[in-house]
Amino acid sequence: MIRTYVDSGLLIAAARGNGKLSERALAVLRDGNAREFVSSDYVKMEVLPKPTYFGREAEIRFYVMFFSKVSQWLTFDVIHLDAAFEEACRAGLQSYDAIHITVAALSGCDELVTTEKPTSAIHRSTLIRIVSIDT
Repeated sequence: MIRTYVDSGLLIAAARGNGKLSERALAVLRDGNAREFVSSDYVKMEVLPKPTYFGREAEIRFYVMFFSKVSQWLTFDVIHLDAAFEEACRAGLQSYDAIHITVAALSGCDELVTTEKPTSAIHRSTLIRIVSIDT
């Protein structure tokens, strides 16, 4: 089993998108036989507030269904933020990218799957293998 952490962009593409990116995102999420999914309160914080506020029930159900299949749930912890700050400064990352990378690496994930282009800053991190579905 591949321990996989998916970032919020992948979940949003799968829930809202159409086209090739959405298809690739859904293919990753449907690969439950080969993958063990890990997620966090940080992903939840990025994906649930807006659809909740705007009453997008189908989107909320999609996220809740994904979260129910997660094998390991990572909760908010200040230790994550200290380590993420260090990684953000080292690799020149956005805050939430650094947080996702850090919690994925600390939890022993094999990869972080993202919609970020291979040329984006997230790929500078060396803490964990970053896989882009936007190729």
